[in-house]
Amino acid sequence: MVQKPSSWDTQQWRDLSQHFNSEDVVDVGTGGGTALSSTPSHAKMLLITVGELDDRPRRQRAVPPRDSSPESCRAWREAGPGVWAPERSDSLAASGHMDARTHRRTVGTPKTMAERAGRRCCLGWDFSTQQVKVVAVDAELNVFYEDSVHFDRDLPEFGTQGGVHVHKDRLTVTSPVLMWVQALDLILEKMKASGFDFSQVLALSGAGQQHGSVYWKTGASLALSSLSPALLLHQQLQACFSVSDCPIWMDSSTTAQCHQLEAAVGGAQALSCLTGSRAYERFTGNQISKIFQKNPEAYSNSERISLVSSFAASLFLGGYSPIDYSDGSGMNLLQIQEKVWSQACLDACAPHLKEKLGSPVPSCSVVGAISSYYVQRYGFPPGCKVVAFTGDNPASLAGMRLEEGDVAVSLGTSDTLFLWLQKPMPALEGHIFCNPVDARQYMALLCFKNGSLMREKIRDESASCSWNKFSKALQSTEMGNNGNLGFYFDVMEITPEIIGCHRFNADNMEVSAFPGDVEIRALVEGQFMAKRIHAEGLGYRIMPKTKILATGGASHNKDILQVLADVFGAPVYVIDTTSSACVGSAYRAFHGLAGGTGVAFSEVVKSAPQPSLAATPNPGASQVYAALLPRYAELEQRILSKARGPLE
Repeated sequence: MVQKPSSWDTQQWRDLSQHFNSEDVVDVGTGGGTALSSTPSHAKMLLITVGELDDRPRRQRAVPPRDSSPESCRAWREAGPGVWAPERSDSLAASGHMDARTHRRTVGTPKTMAERAGRRCCLGWDFSTQQVKVVAVDAELNVFYEDSVHFDRDLPEFGTQGGVHVHKDRLTVTSPVLMWVQALDLILEKMKASGFDFSQVLALSGAGQQHGSVYWKTGASLALSSLSPALLLHQQLQACFSVSDCPIWMDSSTTAQCHQLEAAVGGAQALSCLTGSRAYERFTGNQISKIFQKNPEAYSNSERISLVSSFAASLFLGGYSPIDYSDGSGMNLLQIQEKVWSQACLDACAPHLKEKLGSPVPSCSVVGAISSYYVQRYGFPPGCKVVAFTGDNPASLAGMRLEEGDVAVSLGTSDTLFLWLQKPMPALEGHIFCNPVDARQYMALLCFKNGSLMREKIRDESASCSWNKFSKALQSTEMGNNGNLGFYFDVMEITPEIIGCHRFNADNMEVSAFPGDVEIRALVEGQFMAKRIHAEGLGYRIMPKTKILATGGASHNKDILQVLADVFGAPVYVIDTTSSACVGSAYRAFHGLAGGTGVAFSEVVKSAPQPSLAATPNPGASQVYAALLPRYAELEQRILSKARGPLE
């Protein structure tokens, strides 16, 4: 069982924990494993297997396929509690599949549907760019249910590609707000059809793609508070939005508004010190400013403006949910130290904006009980709590269970760093957000464009397209690369703004080429030294208890992770983050239930599945890189100054 938080008395914990059963049976959901991937898409179902993983017969209940067509549902209902399955579903039941990525398992003895359903839990939601996803997490912090609705595939009537509409100017990018509402309808109906027992849900929380905004039309609050359980949400909310296609994080059409905002507060650095970031085109304050300037009628007719996260929470509350501190700090509007809206920033963006945003709240706040709509239509308990929703990046930090001093490194097409900070130093690069699990702390985010594609290019050029040879090059070269340093930017980098390849020997002289093995180590060491330097520029400091959590494609290469451990001087662990925003949202729901700000998040999630140790620093690594890091930083500044020219 999960351990009792110190702030809970024994009776509180007994009342909660008596409903959990560690021998419960869980589902094998779509998309998990080879058996499912080999099944035709029209035949994919949710199969619930009852019994241990042995040769005894299993009782199954098949749930309608994703299309939920009338024919499929009718056949399912007629089948009753026995086995009904279209073509090839037997392979699913026979596989006894367990998905370690989501900690699913099939254990214990056969149970009735009622016994299996009685599993108290919290739900975690993720309203992301391409889908809405949900997971259910029990008190042992195991994921035992998950499902999703993919916008392009499941809601083709909205005409999105990748969940978005890219406009003719190629700068404006939006998503239909009713698509998000209808996706929630669809996923809840799928859960209901699967036999999911909503009455066992103690609380829920969620995440939304950061920076997107939703504009509630005057009178929408009345519609939200008087929903009829006889109708779906999207049928009742169609007239509730003054902007039908909402600007999202991919939009880059607000350059003029960014300049206006920075000028209003004294420049880019002043804005960063105030709000945690310089002005970014995708940030919500600048998007609101554009709506006000280009579509003043829509702005005037908006009684409330939500982030995607607080919009989603509002759907569950049946009223407007406040914006939380963490997602609110990705707007260029929130003073991250005082955690209040900056009046200067509000005034620079649009009139009467404070009233339209409402007051921000701590991210672990219980913002209310679930709307009676969900109680009557789906069977949620009236006491089910809604914990403030936050952004997808903060929710992922919660899902990875970062603590003070930790770093999460995602090694993908772009490389991304999440950092836990105590004393941030806002800069012109990167972002500082309020911490989603500790209101007194902060998190930082840094993004580097030249990630896996750059590594693949050097692999092809210097290791004959072989990752095996790439790894052997890292094994055969020494830490520090005998003083040879490299900067590799195939596309214009974000941090710093440099393009091109630059190589320096041990005497800081620029050279045109390195031998293949030296080139590979220069690339990998350079990428990780840049990450450490720019993290420290935002206030990050390595601590004795620091650990690095590595995810993404390159996290499967132990030799790359060894360099990461050496450069940062900290152990590297690997962790799956396939559903980190969802799982983190469920963890945050438990945290809110346990008392939020009065209870350490780490205490609530201490029994969650642990990451695996992948690499520890080699002896002498700290001395090697203590000498190299200042050199790398100086050379970076030299390249940057040369690129900018004397006029800058």
